[in-house]
Amino acid sequence: MGSKNPTWCSVFGFLVLFVITFVVPNVDATVTYDQKSLVINGQRRILISGSIHYPRSTPEMWPDLIQKAKDGGLDVIQTYVFWNGHEPSPGQYYFEDRYDLVRFVKLVKQAGLYVNLRIGPYVCAEWNLGGFPVWLKYVPGISFRTDNEPFKAAMQKFTEKIVSMMKSEGLFEWQGGPIILAQVENEYGPMESVMGSGAKSYAFWAAKMAVGTNTGVPWVMCKEDDAPDPVINTCNGFYCDYFSPNKAYKPTMWTEAWTGWFTAFGGAVPHRPVEDLAFGVARFIQKGGSFVNYYMYHGGTNFGRTAGGPFIATSYDYDAPIDEYGLLRQPKWGHLRDMHKAIKQAEPALISGDPMIQKLGNYEKAYVYKSKTGACAAFLSNYHLSSSSRVMYNGHPYDLPAWSISILPDCKTAVFNTATVKEPTVYPKMSPVGGFKWTSFSEDWNALEDNAFTKNGLYEQISQTWDKSDYLWYTTYVNIAQNENFLKTGVWPYLSVDSAGHAMHVFVNGQLAGKSFGGYNNPKIQYGGNIKMWGGSNKISILSTAVGLANVGTHFENWNTGVLGPVRLSGLNEGTRDLSNQKWTYQIGLKGENLGIHTTSGSSSVEWGGPYGNIALTWYKSYFNAPASNDPLALDMSSMGKGQIWVNGQNIGRYWSAYKASGDCSACSYAGTYRETKCQTNCGDSSQKWYHVPRSWLNPSGNLLVVLEEWGGDPSGITLVKRTT
Repeated sequence: MGSKNPTWCSVFGFLVLFVITFVVPNVDATVTYDQKSLVINGQRRILISGSIHYPRSTPEMWPDLIQKAKDGGLDVIQTYVFWNGHEPSPGQYYFEDRYDLVRFVKLVKQAGLYVNLRIGPYVCAEWNLGGFPVWLKYVPGISFRTDNEPFKAAMQKFTEKIVSMMKSEGLFEWQGGPIILAQVENEYGPMESVMGSGAKSYAFWAAKMAVGTNTGVPWVMCKEDDAPDPVINTCNGFYCDYFSPNKAYKPTMWTEAWTGWFTAFGGAVPHRPVEDLAFGVARFIQKGGSFVNYYMYHGGTNFGRTAGGPFIATSYDYDAPIDEYGLLRQPKWGHLRDMHKAIKQAEPALISGDPMIQKLGNYEKAYVYKSKTGACAAFLSNYHLSSSSRVMYNGHPYDLPAWSISILPDCKTAVFNTATVKEPTVYPKMSPVGGFKWTSFSEDWNALEDNAFTKNGLYEQISQTWDKSDYLWYTTYVNIAQNENFLKTGVWPYLSVDSAGHAMHVFVNGQLAGKSFGGYNNPKIQYGGNIKMWGGSNKISILSTAVGLANVGTHFENWNTGVLGPVRLSGLNEGTRDLSNQKWTYQIGLKGENLGIHTTSGSSSVEWGGPYGNIALTWYKSYFNAPASNDPLALDMSSMGKGQIWVNGQNIGRYWSAYKASGDCSACSYAGTYRETKCQTNCGDSSQKWYHVPRSWLNPSGNLLVVLEEWGGDPSGITLVKRTT
């Protein structure tokens, strides 16, 4: 639907709503804002927040994670709301187990912290399809994230569903709950220039729709410079000291201070030095920022098939202060905790007004805050990349390491420096606690199941699977005449297959001919190879595999996966034969998936044999007892190729040990502008080696472990390990 410019009447009405909601005192409204900060119960606040995504950990982990966040000096827990987890089918809602949003928010309240609820409902987050349910792609006439009525209707319905649920549970701050902020949309500003004429009107509509839900708390839109009043536009990035809100009466807020970066299969593992992270936060606070959220504070795990990308790894550790397993990452957690203490000591001065800036040298400055009641706080900065500096401030000398800031909460004593890390470094250990005895079951590459169906031509994968499985079989038959020259010469025909991604196996007459796979920066793939054929009918089967659906970009409704062609066979007497438009038989999923052999009940439906290794499309089964102690557990999958893991029927996630990481893993300094490729590890090794097994998913004994190996690996090398610090 085309763009419609908002009328002056609608703009006036929206501004009236702003005045009523945020300027005129409201006996129920306990969270407002001014140019300095959020105002909670009449008090300006400097707020430190951290992202913890409830589906990326288990409910049993939540209380400990929240308490560690509180102990680390946080005031707020920030989380997205994951639409595809909550509405897997239209109108069918799920809020249990890892998706029990109400339970999570109430636990935050019990800990005495606040919540920033990022309803979106687009989340990005390296999450499958950016949080959108797959069924949304197939709503007639839909166009994602633009001025499109079918999309807006679905988005509004879900947003109102979440707001209504929070209200009914009394979870907004004015009701006595912890929610002080809500977010609509997500990082839409950069999309406006490429989304066409409906972009700006859609952003305006989204803001108006959100405010109209009457949450009683302010709404934010991140990376949205033209966010209309009363919505606050906020910053996301490695640094945000350059950022100012679009109106002078809005506070300066940083909704994503990136603590590290995500890992993709085939990519190196990013790390952000805590000295630089602390420096970035201190730069923001000294400039007048009043809300900082660490993305992530605990990254967790992309359990099951929730990872997006495509090619996002199962681990979403993010180099966060609390690691994937729920353990403190030191010195990152402790150093940030110490900084938060210093900022809180300076809060009375910070909320009083704007800083006075004093030049102390070529690279050195002082940002000084003073209140009318006598509070004083100073931030002394040295932006030099390699040289420390001694500066004079208020007649006293202060030593500043390179690329650092010292915080003086009383304008006298430097209680914290961003580059001076006092917390000891702790290296986690992964210690083996047991191996496994395996039985196996191999998929029949040459058989079609009863649920197979035939169509003319090639069809996009997700349109057939609706993402119920990573796998879709494409099968066709090729008749080879007896007079083909290659039957005499042995120069076999050449098969080429073009796919939108993400990986594929090619079988000819029941034999594996080869495989191909893409990567995070280039998911599209092509297979090419000579294939052995005989006179008469030949069967070509292609197993197309998805590795997560894209989570960022434009027009999600147009994104494709799977074999779209062309599929060509060359080297024939006729030259090249295009197979794309002939009849193809489709089968969704693997036989083992459809029988549920990863579950206790389904595993008895097939005959399990010896522990054969290095065979493609093979299932492995074992039983094990839970090790003593409460240490977090993981599976070392370094001996395997590519596949998925289940424990007691719960999907641990995708593994891809055979995909070795490429990148620059040279030594790096904390000083200087950070980027996601600056400080990396694992080059030449697996992008991810260990896969988290939540303790709460285990029984004391008799736990069922099932591994689906797509490529071929050695299951005898799989070990259970515990993580300790």
